[in-house]
Amino acid sequence: MKKIVLTVGLLAGLLKGAYAQTNNDKEAYEKRKLKIEEVNLVSSYYGQDGNNSAVTGGIGTEKLGDFANSIDLKLSFIDRKSRQHFINADFNIDHYTSASSDNIDPLTVSSASRSDTHVYPSLSWSMKDDATHTTRGVSYSYSTEYDYQSHGFNVNFAKLSKDNNREFSLKAGAFFDTWTAILPSELRPAGYGSAAEGDRDPVAYKPRNSYNLSLTLSQVINKRLQLLFTVEPALQQGLLSTPYHRVYFTDGSHTVEKLPGTRMKLPIGVRASYFLGDKVILRGFYRFYADDWGMVAHSANVEVSYKVTPFVSLSPFYRFHHQSAVRYFKAYGKQSPTAAYYTSDYDISGFTSHFVGAGVRLAPPGGLFGIKQWNTVEFRYGHYIRSTGMIGNSVTLAMKLK
Repeated sequence: MKKIVLTVGLLAGLLKGAYAQTNNDKEAYEKRKLKIEEVNLVSSYYGQDGNNSAVTGGIGTEKLGDFANSIDLKLSFIDRKSRQHFINADFNIDHYTSASSDNIDPLTVSSASRSDTHVYPSLSWSMKDDATHTTRGVSYSYSTEYDYQSHGFNVNFAKLSKDNNREFSLKAGAFFDTWTAILPSELRPAGYGSAAEGDRDPVAYKPRNSYNLSLTLSQVINKRLQLLFTVEPALQQGLLSTPYHRVYFTDGSHTVEKLPGTRMKLPIGVRASYFLGDKVILRGFYRFYADDWGMVAHSANVEVSYKVTPFVSLSPFYRFHHQSAVRYFKAYGKQSPTAAYYTSDYDISGFTSHFVGAGVRLAPPGGLFGIKQWNTVEFRYGHYIRSTGMIGNSVTLAMKLK
C-alpha cells in the first residue's frame, strides 16, 4: 500500500534571537577569536510500505515511518600562525515507528522495538594551513537506540595543490558497536529475556566493529568541469546478522538469521560537476560496489540545478540502483536446513530501485522574512520504488543561517 506522506514543518524562527544584534554588537562579535560560521537545520520525514519483512522471514509488512531532525553548528577561529580552525557540533535525533518490528513478539500488544528514538551527536575539529596547503582533523560520534550503542572515531588529512586545482584526501575511521541480541519470542531459550522494560531476565550483548578507509582525489579539469574519484574499502567484524530476523526452511522449521562474522566491502565511485552556463549545473555520480558475501551493485545518480532567478533554484534528480543478492539469501521457506549461513532479508537480496524527486532552493540577498542571516531554505521531495514491491516517500526541509 502506498504511504501518504504529510509535509513536515520546521520552526523557522529558531535561533533568530541569537543573530539579532546591533551594529555595535556585530563589531564586538567580529573581534572575538571564536565565531559562528553557519548553522544548518534539517527536518525530514520518510515513510515506506512493502511485504517482505525480514522480521517475519521475508513476508509481511515493512511499514515504517521515521521523523528526523538535525542541527549542525560550525565555528571557526584563526590561531597565531594564521591557521584556520573549524569546530563542528552536530546533533541528530530520529523517531520511528515500525509495524514489522512489532512482530518480534506478536503475542504482546506492542513489542520493545515497535517504536524507538535514535540519538546520534558528533563533534569534529579540523585545521586548514594555507602555508602548507593541508587540512587535517579528527572527529568523534556517538549513537544510541533501544537495542544498540555505537562509538565512532575518524581522522582525516587533505593536501591541496599550489594552484588549488587538485586535492587528495585520506580519511580513516573505526566504529565500535554493542548490540542487544533481541530474539523472536518463540525462539528464546528458557530464562532468556525480551529486553522489554521491566523484564529482569538476562539478554546477551554482542559486538560489531567497522573499520573504514576513504581515498579521494578531486580535480578541476577546466572552468566548467570538476571530477572526483573515491575508493572506500571497509571491514566489518562481529554480529553482522540481526538476531530477531526469522528464517524459514524447506522442512517447515524456522530459526534466526545467521551470517558470517566478517564482511569486506569495496565501493569505488566517480563524481562530476559541469557548469553549463550561468543557470545550469549538472551533477552526476556513479558507484560500483562489491563485497565478499557475493553482492555486486551499480548506482548512478544525476541532478540538474537550474536557476529560475538569481535567488530561486530548482533541482530535479534521479537515482538508479541495481544489486545482486548475497549468496546466503533465499526467500521465505526456501532455505536449506543444512546451510551454514542463511537470511531472508530483502535489503541484501537482488533488486532494482529508482529514486526520483526534486528540490527548490530559495536564497534572497536580504535573507528570508527580513532575517539577513537566514540566507537559504530548501525543500526536497523524493519517491522511492523497489522491484520487490517496496514504495517509499521522503520530504526534507533544510535551512542555513550564516
